[in-house]
This record gives sequence, C-alpha cells and structure tokens, in this order.
Amino acid sequence: MATLNRRTLLIGGGVGVGLVVAWAMWPREYAPNLTVAPGETLFGAYLKIGEDGTVTVAVPQAEHGQGVYTALPQIIADELGADWRTVAVQPAPINPLYANELAADTLFEGAFDTLPLPLRQGHATRSALMLTAGSTSVRAFEGKLREGGAAARTLLCMAAAKQWGVDWRACTTAGGFVVHGKEKMRFGPLAAEAAKGNLPDPLPMRGPEPGRLEGKALPRLDTPSKVDGSANFAGDVRLPDMVFASLRQGPVGDSKLIRVDRAAADKVRGVLQVVTNDRWVAAIANNWWAANKALDALKPRFETRGSLVNTDSIAAALTGAFAADGERMWEKGALSPIFKGAKLVTAEYRVGLGVHAALETMTATAHIDGGRLELWLPTQAPALARAAAAKAIGFSEDAVTVHAMLIGGSFGANLEHQVAAQAAILAQSVKRPVQLTWSRAEDMLHDRFRPPAAARMAARLGPNGQILGWQAKIAAPRTGRELAERLLATDEAARVALAIPRVGDAYAVAGARPVYNLPAYAIDHHPCDIGVPTGHWRSGAHSYTAFFNECFLDELAHAAGTEPVSFRIGMLGGEARLARCLSTAASLGGWEGGVAGSGQGIACHSFRGSHIAVLAEAHIDEDQSVVVDRLVAAVDCGRAINPDLVRQQIEGGLVFGMAAAAGASTGFSENLAEARGFGDLGLPRLSDTPDITVELIPSEADPGGVSELAVPPVAPAIANALQASTGIRIRTLPLAPGEA
Repeated sequence: MATLNRRTLLIGGGVGVGLVVAWAMWPREYAPNLTVAPGETLFGAYLKIGEDGTVTVAVPQAEHGQGVYTALPQIIADELGADWRTVAVQPAPINPLYANELAADTLFEGAFDTLPLPLRQGHATRSALMLTAGSTSVRAFEGKLREGGAAARTLLCMAAAKQWGVDWRACTTAGGFVVHGKEKMRFGPLAAEAAKGNLPDPLPMRGPEPGRLEGKALPRLDTPSKVDGSANFAGDVRLPDMVFASLRQGPVGDSKLIRVDRAAADKVRGVLQVVTNDRWVAAIANNWWAANKALDALKPRFETRGSLVNTDSIAAALTGAFAADGERMWEKGALSPIFKGAKLVTAEYRVGLGVHAALETMTATAHIDGGRLELWLPTQAPALARAAAAKAIGFSEDAVTVHAMLIGGSFGANLEHQVAAQAAILAQSVKRPVQLTWSRAEDMLHDRFRPPAAARMAARLGPNGQILGWQAKIAAPRTGRELAERLLATDEAARVALAIPRVGDAYAVAGARPVYNLPAYAIDHHPCDIGVPTGHWRSGAHSYTAFFNECFLDELAHAAGTEPVSFRIGMLGGEARLARCLSTAASLGGWEGGVAGSGQGIACHSFRGSHIAVLAEAHIDEDQSVVVDRLVAAVDCGRAINPDLVRQQIEGGLVFGMAAAAGASTGFSENLAEARGFGDLGLPRLSDTPDITVELIPSEADPGGVSELAVPPVAPAIANALQASTGIRIRTLPLAPGEA
C-alpha cells in the first residue's frame, strides 16, 4: 500500500488539487446525529429505545418497495431480542456513518480504479455516499446492525444484572425483556441507565437459540400505513403557503430555451408565475393541474444544436463502435490460437433503450427560510441530492436539510437529483414553498435510460461439443463513467479520478464475464456516444449481458446437439450453487429438454452474491405478441433474513424482467423519446401475468442481493422458449417476433 505523506498527497494535478485530495483523505471520526425525542435513549447510530419499550431503528437506505424498512430492522431486532410488535423505523439522517461503500463500488464500478488505493479506500464514507443501489442493503449493513443490536443487548443485560445482583453473562433477552431464570425486566425502564454502561471487548453475539427472528416471515413494517393511506410520499407533503409547479425541459442534447408565450399562460386560472432558464421553463400555480396546463399555453420553443438523435442514429453509433478499438476488460487463456482457422459459431444481439417508468414521477418540495433550505423528495442518494440543490442556489451543504421520503417505485431513477436542484431554484425564485412534480410525459422524455447495447458473440466448439473458446465484443455507452460525472459533480476526488482518460467502462459490461468454467475467453468493451443520457436501471448492464450470454449459450447447445440444461451444468465446474438452481428449476418446471415444440427455455445467472435459474414457457400469439405462460425460478441467495421479502422481490423481478422482454423501451425521433406514457411501453397487464413458482433453496451462506436478481435471466429464458416454440431465434430486446 502506498504511504501517505505530504509529498505523495501533493503529487499529480498540481498543489491545488493535491490539497483538496489531501483533505478528502484525512482520517476522521463521526458522531451519530440521530434525533432523540423525550423519553428515548440513543444506542449508537442505528437504535433508540423509548421508556415505553418502543425500539426505533434508523434505516440508511431508501424504501422503494424492496422491503428494506423491514429487513434491516429485523436484523437488529433479532440480535437485540426485541418484540417485533414494538419495532418502529425512521429514515437515517445524512451522516458518513451511514455511507454504503458496497453500493458505491457497484454503481461506480471501475470509475476510481485509476486512483491510488489509499484515496479509494474510505472515499464513500468521507463523502457520506448514502446510496441505495445494487441490491446492497442487507449485504452492506448486516454486520453493523448486528453489532448495534448486540451492543444494546449487552448494555441492557448489564443494567438488569446490576439490579438483580447477578452476573450479566447469565442474562439473555427475549421478546423485549431481559431475562434471568424466572426474572424479567422490560427494555424501556432499563434503557436510560443501560446507555451509561461500558461495552466489553469482544462484543458477545447471539448464537443459535430458540426465538431468533432471522429467517422468519415477519410482517412488513410499512404495510399498515400503505394499506390505510397514512404513508407519506413526496406528493403528500403540504406546507403553509405552498404553491405547485410543473416544468418542461428541452430535447436531449445541447438545447436552449428561446421563446415562451407568457401572456397565454397568464390566462390559465390559478397560474401565479413563470420561471425560465436556459434549460427549462416552469409554471407556478395554486394547483398542479393548472401549472401543467399552463405549459401547453406557454408553447415553449427550444433551439437544439448538434447532430439529431433518433433510433437510426443510435443503432448506427452501436454498429460504428465495433470499427473502433475497444478495451479488453477480462480474459482467460489464449484465444487467438483457438480461433485461428477454426469454424466459429457467431451471433449478433441488440438491446434497446430501457425506460424506468416508475409509478411515481420525479417530484420534490423545497422551502427556504432563514437562509436554510429544506427538501422533501424520494431519493436513493440523499447526500448527492443535497449537494446538487445547494450548488444550484449557492448555499452551503450544511444549510440544506433533506427529508428522504418513501419512494413509489424507482428501479434506479431516484439516484438522479436534477429535480432537487430545480425545486431549490424555484423556491428561491418565488420565495414560497414549492412542490415540483414532473408530468408522466416529462418523466419519460427526460429519463436517464438503461443504455442500449449490441454484442457480437463468437465461440469454437470442440469435437464432443465442449466450448473451447468464447469471445464477446460489446458496444454500449460508458454509463458507469457518465453516472460518476453526473452524480458526483461536486465530489473533488471523483473529479480527479475522472480526469484520467480510459477507453472501457466496467459498469457498461458488468456480467459479461462467463460464470462457466471455460478454458479461454475474452470480453471487450467498445464504447460509443449515442447522444442520449443513460443511467442506472434495475440490475444495470446485467440486464443485457445475461441476455447475450444465455441466449448464445443456448445457440451453442443446439449447435453441439446437446440438451441445454446438461450443457450448462457440465460447464459450471465448481459453481455447485448455480448448478443446483438449474437442476431445481428444471425439475419443478417439468423440463422436457427444450426440444422443438416444447415452448420451454431456461437461463441462469449469478451476481450480487446470489444465484438463480429461470425456466420459461412461452409462445407467439396470433397477433404476433409474445405470451409468457409460466415462469419457474429457483433461487439461492444465502441466508434469507425474511423469506417473504425474498419471494416478493423475486416475483417482482420476474414480472419486471418479463416487461423488459416484451416492451418497456422507447425509440427516439429528433432528440425526443417516442414513449410518452405507460400505454406506449407495451407493459404486461394483470391478465398477462403468467403462473409463477419461486423455490428458495436453503443455504447457510452469507446473504446475497435479491432486489435485482430475477431481472437478468427472464428475457433470455423467454427468448430460448420462443426458439423452442417457433424454431426462430430472436436476438433483439424487446423481443419482436416479426423482426427476427
């Protein structure tokens, strides 16, 4: 490891940059800033216990339906020995203590590789990168939450033992009580005194014993309020003297607002003000409907410079990327001698832009008072939203408070924070609290889309059907770098890292490295600029690299004359967990070998520490639409904190992946997305939902990610099923039978 000293800190980029980097690397300690109400006692950064016995857990991750407001409290309640009926949850405040380094590594994969190791280490913590992304919530915070629960349990046992005159090590906790033999004492009366104690080293953790909450399908803590309507989302915020805003932005690219008809907008009843800048125009009214109608009356005109972006130009950019040099991202063995003079199996695949299409559009409420800004918004990155809003209106970040709200879906969209900056600008301009809400059309027109991609696959088969060599050349935008440049615009360390040029982008081809035990392979990334902003979308690049790999593998199995499941299992080598998923899915689904006419296809994938296999049954209807009849998933995600949450996420991921296979995409015309509403996306309806079976395979491995796990293998499983059903191989996403 490089040694940190004054000289090494100042090397590279000049003294000014060096001093900034030095400050960014300086070791620091952080104190909890969790607020404590009267009658509550704070135990570290994650836990409060009230006099009435209520256990409140601070959750540093955004709840957007994945169940994090249940899974993380369940971890700490399990270690504490709490009664689940007394457990409450609240969002954690912005603090480096809650940084998610695992999510930062996942989201900005490879973005900081050019920096020295000392600068990379701890960067997420120093920058308070509280990120909800990459199926990392349980993986990133389980250890910290268990330690927090164990610390509180130990202190409570010490306080009770002191009153009873016994050894605290003879005490335990269960159901919200400290227990010693037949003696019991509730947590509440002990909390204040317990917090004054000193912890032993090492901290004792609970072992296997009856009454543990881990592994139980406990009810979700957020369900009651969502059912009775008392749950507050960003659109529910109401402040005194608040006004409502809607805005319209220019086409993608270098667009500038050149004209609006203010007089026409003034005629719309309820309109109070019009705010403009170079990139957008906003209408302010006493209700949102009037504000949105005023935008039509304004008839904003934008001037867009540069090349026009349309579906054909995007396709041409992907094709053209293969003519330029790419970067070898991963390789094993020597591929050239294996391919030289050999007959290769080749195929080319294409994937279109993916739309987030979350139920809740971009929204934020901003209020400036006494030189301070308050923001209420759904965000997966509260510290980044705070920084963007502060920069937009010239405030220091310390003068901005972010209230992270429940999120109505997201799928990665709420990592973006342009709405926070826009709301702050509007609040500063109108000098009143403002609630800004994007219309559905605006949300789709200015999405940060899942990038399109193309892959040229090649492989050589041996005489007995084994794969001797595998090559994947993938053309795709450098979305990982784009994310880092956009989301970390105020981060000095990121600025230093991104100043160092690179060709390839690890994020853009994540998941392309085969999980199979192949003797030789090579994975190349060919970056391209498509002129459309791209961002993180549920499962990221895995959503298309799994399609490339698992469809091509199926083609190789057919070329080798081998049944696809045994073909896969035979190449997995030591990947026993994934092999078990494949055999389990095949058994549960009544696998017939994927033979012609069976309408069955299978695919598998491993990532985020978890493994899954999906069997699909599908056919083409008379109207040439794709019909999915059945989905069977076998999942090994390690220890399941709450099995019901896992099933919910797998089922939701299967439906999400099915939607992406059949639609959830958009074309482009003259720098504008063609999809403007849900009706343009070809999304499946309730009546289209197939029969779904999910089998969780018991495992004692550490918990893996599940929120994104089911998405990548669905599309290739369906494509493989359609090939078995029709004999036609579709190599594009969304699956378009007429274009195969």
